[in-house]
Amino acid sequence: MNDSDDADPLACMDGLSVSGCERCPDLVDSRSRIVDGTGPADADLLFVGEAPGATEDERGEPFVGRSGDVLDDALRDVGLNRADVRITNCVRCRPPDNRDPRSAELENCRPYLNAEIQRVDPELLVTLGKVPAEHLLGRDVAVTGEAGEVYDASVGDGVQRLLVSVHPAATLYDPSQKETFAAVIEKAAEYAGEGGQSTLGSF
Repeated sequence: MNDSDDADPLACMDGLSVSGCERCPDLVDSRSRIVDGTGPADADLLFVGEAPGATEDERGEPFVGRSGDVLDDALRDVGLNRADVRITNCVRCRPPDNRDPRSAELENCRPYLNAEIQRVDPELLVTLGKVPAEHLLGRDVAVTGEAGEVYDASVGDGVQRLLVSVHPAATLYDPSQKETFAAVIEKAAEYAGEGGQSTLGSF
């Protein structure tokens, strides 16, 4: 971390993009690039994952590969496309060996996440899996039991509605989660429809 990072936690952020951040030495060594969020800067739905994996690190986009296919399919089933929503991660750099991000890494990247959420100002945040749900709600979350629940999450100086979801990958390893995930995405689409920017009505 350099002095400018200490003075301004958003010094590496331009709009919704981050460049040149070196706050987490392990992640700097592990990543091939910083993986920013993708999608509209005024999206009604903002999906938040944990951290980039190998495919995301390679392609520079969150939720690609098998998990991304599951998410894309679920969105299509409710009349949405990936281009309609914004997708980001709590941590923008791939952790070594795809381990969970450490607490310090989550906190180092939190100013970027907060800024992205506040600038996009979505109708609804959707957390994909345990790590983003616990990170944004600041408590333990039983994801399977709480999937589909909506809470208020503190983000910077504001509050955002947050919908808890299982991770798309959970449906690949546990078929019983497919119905749960589909129901959460359907509920998310209803919130997007309230915002008036969803393409749901055209299907």
